[in-house]
Amino acid sequence: MRKLWRVRFRERTGSISGNKPDTVYLTTPATEYASYAQRIAQERAIFSGQTTVHDLPPIFHYWSNKYLLPMEQQFGFSSPEDFFTKYLLEAAQRTRMRRARFISLGAGNSDAEVRIAQNLVRGGLNDFVLECLEINPAMLDRGRALARGAGLERHVVPIAGDFNYWNPEHTYDAILANQSLHHVLRLEALLDAVKGALHRDGLFMVSDMIGRNGHQRWPEALAIVREFWRELPESYRYNLQLQRQENEFLDWDCSTEGFEGIRAQDILPLLIERFGFRLFLAFGNIIDPFIDRSFGHHFDAESAWDREFIDRVHARDEEEIASGRITPTHMMAVMCIGEVSQCLQRGHLSPSYCMR
Repeated sequence: MRKLWRVRFRERTGSISGNKPDTVYLTTPATEYASYAQRIAQERAIFSGQTTVHDLPPIFHYWSNKYLLPMEQQFGFSSPEDFFTKYLLEAAQRTRMRRARFISLGAGNSDAEVRIAQNLVRGGLNDFVLECLEINPAMLDRGRALARGAGLERHVVPIAGDFNYWNPEHTYDAILANQSLHHVLRLEALLDAVKGALHRDGLFMVSDMIGRNGHQRWPEALAIVREFWRELPESYRYNLQLQRQENEFLDWDCSTEGFEGIRAQDILPLLIERFGFRLFLAFGNIIDPFIDRSFGHHFDAESAWDREFIDRVHARDEEEIASGRITPTHMMAVMCIGEVSQCLQRGHLSPSYCMR
């Protein structure tokens, strides 16, 4: 079997600070939001002690290597880190700045950023700085230590900051957001700041989740998940994160306490409003619950039945997304300021087609 790639989806802190107004509410029906400060405390409690956030189950790697990797390779990269490296190098060539300046929004432990920086050096880019915006002090410290240990402290620079209230001080050749936008409360403000800080020829790269808020399923997708759910052995229906038995799949809004998926469904529409898309790779929906942390660890990636089940769920996912009956929950995108004549995409799966 092909060597497993590093985990593609990082659940990370949203770089949120407590020195702004304590209460910020969203007007989302049927959801009573806790105060901003309470959510900050929840996020910090979750992520401060997480030195490793790449704990997705083996069945995820089975699925991603068999199905996601070939999608990525069609666009000339093999993993999210490879994706960011490729387009950071391109951005440096496009802007021709004397010293390339990049920033990663919500960088967490900066572990991926350190590896990306190593890739940039190997790719021949030696004069650059990659700022890593993050609010969690423990993660900032870990990022500094990783950069120092790799001899990259000149290139990888962790910066304390709140991306809900980011006020850029520089112009950037490229800005990247790796699984961080779905933690952002003030999305409009952040994306406006990105647009204002991006060099006129710069690139904005995003890998993120674009499904329903709180990573719930929309009704049309929920019905299909529950259809497959009935095939699972009872032991596979135990939610390891919430520690409860779910004989019927129970949609859970994980944004009710922290910032996880707080405005995920708004990410794609707001990006479409502000940027031109040069690349858009969209994928996944009903497969998510079966390969993620809550239930994915029940599956045995070496079991023929388990692999065949995942294969069937993926095939149904692809069929339903292609038909437009459901929309993708994940995307990787490269954007720029202004209109783009042609967007690289999977068939007819354009940004506007994939917006629910």
